[in-house]
Amino acid sequence: MRLVLLVGPTILLVFAASFVLAWTFDRRRRHLLVFGASCLLFCLGTLSQILQIPPGAGPNAVVSAFIYTASVLAFTEGLLARTGKRTSLAEKAAITLLIVGGIAYFYYVDRDLLVRIYILNFGYGLICLATAWRLRDMRKGRLTERVLFWTLLAFALHFFPRTILTVGVAAPDPAQFGLSPFWLALQFSLAVLGVALALALLAVTVGDVIEDLRRTGNLDPLTGILNRRGFEEGAAQRLADRHSHPLCLVIADIDRFKNINDTLGHPAGDEVLRTFAALVRRAMRRGDLGGRFGGEEFVLLLSGCDAEGAAAFAERLRASVSEARFGSLPDGWQVTASFGLAEARAGESLGQLVARADAALYAAKRAGRNRVRRHGAIPA
Repeated sequence: MRLVLLVGPTILLVFAASFVLAWTFDRRRRHLLVFGASCLLFCLGTLSQILQIPPGAGPNAVVSAFIYTASVLAFTEGLLARTGKRTSLAEKAAITLLIVGGIAYFYYVDRDLLVRIYILNFGYGLICLATAWRLRDMRKGRLTERVLFWTLLAFALHFFPRTILTVGVAAPDPAQFGLSPFWLALQFSLAVLGVALALALLAVTVGDVIEDLRRTGNLDPLTGILNRRGFEEGAAQRLADRHSHPLCLVIADIDRFKNINDTLGHPAGDEVLRTFAALVRRAMRRGDLGGRFGGEEFVLLLSGCDAEGAAAFAERLRASVSEARFGSLPDGWQVTASFGLAEARAGESLGQLVARADAALYAAKRAGRNRVRRHGAIPA
């Protein structure tokens, strides 16, 4: 029987090693280490009970409760850390004190095995439910995120009916606790749902890596903003989304950029491009899309913005560029840019919109550069 009970801890060790191994491939994902620690701690908690380490019912109950609580808190902290959220140290300390303190009280002061069972199971269920609530936006995420959310919710909820159905109002016989329906149901449910949860976590991790690779592939390596492919993918989605309209496309081109490269060299030109891209990022609003089309040409797609608003936006960006200090250039050198813009028409493709904004850009160049032109507008 004891060998059968060791199957669960062995599986947990395998998952702990899997999360640590995944972390070695991308050490920025520290939450993977937290998941590994959670699996290891739960394994140690199970072994503590199975092997009766430390000996004695009281010390064993308190120590195993502490290890289990640390495991559950580490697990939920890893889930939150993945999305940039966290639980404060004070909150974790308070939860640990309530659970472990409750176990100690109901053993050493008012001995009641039934209450201890409910404290542990309902406590962990509530912790996981609170975490699921904080991560409820995952319901709208990728498929793997949706699977993880619903698995987490099922894992959180199962603590309540399982405990009520297998324990009810009568505690198991302490002498036969390891063979009680409660203990056997606990081991089975944790094995099934725990494995499902760990697999969902690994699937989400793989999805995160793939998403990062896709995102990196859509970035311009010099400036750090979207490259042409990344911009076109995002722009096509916004054009198809009626809630993004009105939409305006702005094309910006650095004036006489070739002269900078020819006179000062390509390193100086690259620094100008990086600084220009930083100015573009600073000017963008939440929901806007910005990218580098190639060379010294940059594009922006402004969501919820008509032609008048886009013209004002482009004028502010034009002024900020002409007033900016470009560290790679000698004193007295000024960088300017020309801008062309067009408002998206119903049913218009991205290529058609780009062509109209490009025509406006050339009009700005012909008019003397360092200015903004709107497609279809009559020059002042």
